[in-house]
Amino acid sequence: MSGLLALLDDVAAIAKVAAASVDDVAAQAAKAGAKTAGAVIDDAAVSPGYVQGFAPARELPIVGRIALGSIRNKLLILLPAGLLLSNYAPWLIPILLMLGGAYLCFEGAEKVWRKLFAPAGHGDGAEDAKGDPRHLEERKIAGAIKTDFILSAEIMTIALAAIPESGFWMEAATLFVVAVGITVAVYGSVALIVKMDDIGLLMSRKGRLRLTRSAGRAIVAGMPGFLALLLVVGTAAMLWVGGSILVHGAHELGWHAPDALIRSAVAGVLEGRGGAYAGALGWGLTALMDAVLGLAVGLVLIPIGTRVIGPLWGRLRRLNPVV
Repeated sequence: MSGLLALLDDVAAIAKVAAASVDDVAAQAAKAGAKTAGAVIDDAAVSPGYVQGFAPARELPIVGRIALGSIRNKLLILLPAGLLLSNYAPWLIPILLMLGGAYLCFEGAEKVWRKLFAPAGHGDGAEDAKGDPRHLEERKIAGAIKTDFILSAEIMTIALAAIPESGFWMEAATLFVVAVGITVAVYGSVALIVKMDDIGLLMSRKGRLRLTRSAGRAIVAGMPGFLALLLVVGTAAMLWVGGSILVHGAHELGWHAPDALIRSAVAGVLEGRGGAYAGALGWGLTALMDAVLGLAVGLVLIPIGTRVIGPLWGRLRRLNPVV
C-alpha cells in the first residue's frame, strides 16, 4: 500500500511539473506572439486580396488551402530551421531579422509607389480575368503561399528572438504554439472577412427584424471600404514593423544612431507632458518614425529589388524551374 501511495505521489509531482511547463509554454507563446503583431496584421490584411474575383463558393476552399500551406511552411520548414539557428548559430538571428525587415520595407514601399505612381489598372490583376479560372486559382494559391512563407519566416524569427533563453523542447513547444495560434487567428479572420458580404446579404434578405436587415445592408455597403482600409493598415503595419526591426537590429549590431535619434525626438516631444496619454503618444510617435524610416529604406530598395534581384531570380528560375 505504501508503494502505491509513493507511486501516486510521484505521478502527482510529474503532473504538477507538466502543468507548470504548459503554463510556461503558454506564457512564452503569448509574449512571443505579441511581438509579431505588426507582421500578423500585415498577413491578415494582405490575404483577403487573394480571393477577390473568384466565385463565392471558392473563397473558403482557397483560404483553407492557403492556411494549410502556411502551417506547413511554419511547422515543417521554419520551426526546425529556427531551432537549428537558435542552438547552433544564434548570431545569425539578428541578421535574418534585419533582412526580413528590409523585405517588409521594400514590400510596403512598393505598394505605396504603385498606388501613387503606377498607371491605372497596372498590376491589379485585371489581366488575369480572361485566364482559365482553375489555372488562375492555382496561381493565386501558389503566390499566396510563397508570400506567406516570407511573412511566416519573419513571424517565427521575431517570436524566436522574443523567447527567453530556455531548453530545446521549451523553445520547440513555444514556437509550435505560436505557429498554430497565429495561423488559426490570421486565416480564421481572413475567412470571416471574405464572407462578411455574404453574411450581410443573407441578413438583409432573411432577417426577421428591420434592424437586422438594415445591419445587413450596412455590412454589404461598407465591405469595399473596409477592405480598402485593411490594405492601408496592412501597408502601414508592414512599414512600421520593417522599420522597427531595422532600428532595433542596427542597435544590437552596434549602430546606435537611428535608435538614439528616434528616442531623442520622442523625448523632446514628450518633455513636460505627463498624464495617462504620454505613454500612448510616445508609442505612436515611435511607430510613426519607424514607419517613415521603413518607407525611406523601402524606396531605396525598390530599384535594387526590381532591376537587380528580380531579374537575377527570374533567370535562376528559368535555369532551374524547381526554385
